[in-house]
Amino acid sequence: MPLSADSVFRTRKHSRSIRFVGYARADGLWDIEAHLTDIKPQDYLLAPGVRPAGSPVHDMWLRLTIDSRMNVVRTEACVDAVSYPPYCDAIAPAYAALAGLNLLRGFREAVHERFGAMRGCTHLTELLNQFPSAAIQTLASEQRDNYDDGRKPLQLDRCHALETTAEAVRHYYPRWQRVAKTESD
Repeated sequence: MPLSADSVFRTRKHSRSIRFVGYARADGLWDIEAHLTDIKPQDYLLAPGVRPAGSPVHDMWLRLTIDSRMNVVRTEACVDAVSYPPYCDAIAPAYAALAGLNLLRGFREAVHERFGAMRGCTHLTELLNQFPSAAIQTLASEQRDNYDDGRKPLQLDRCHALETTAEAVRHYYPRWQRVAKTESD
């Protein structure tokens, strides 16, 4: 369902596209790739010069190679367009420092610690925050979502619908349902 129509005339000033693609590798690892572009429909004046209408202000790529336990094995970042070349692109190799982190245990905090504020690229760092859910979606295709192998399914307690006290969990994952605490508890 699309957003409602706006009755006020609008002029598009900016488009950001973010795309994630997940790959199963022949060596048993997984590649999760992200691509971010920012494009202005009009000429855009930046300190280094005018960026012509329709050409990317940002065109950035990130690849995390992970194992089946969501451990980051390798990271690669590259940029094809940035606002302030060659200064912005100089940070890309630093993102290799993500190797060894786990996407499900403290990943976002570790990313902020390593690359928050002036320690990294705002756009690459923001993109990293979406990798855990993109990886979950990629690996989810490998088994039925309510397959019971004795471990709590990854998707539980990660959103309101699949909170373990929710009706959806009672219906689809009854083993993992827990009773909500009340104020008197």
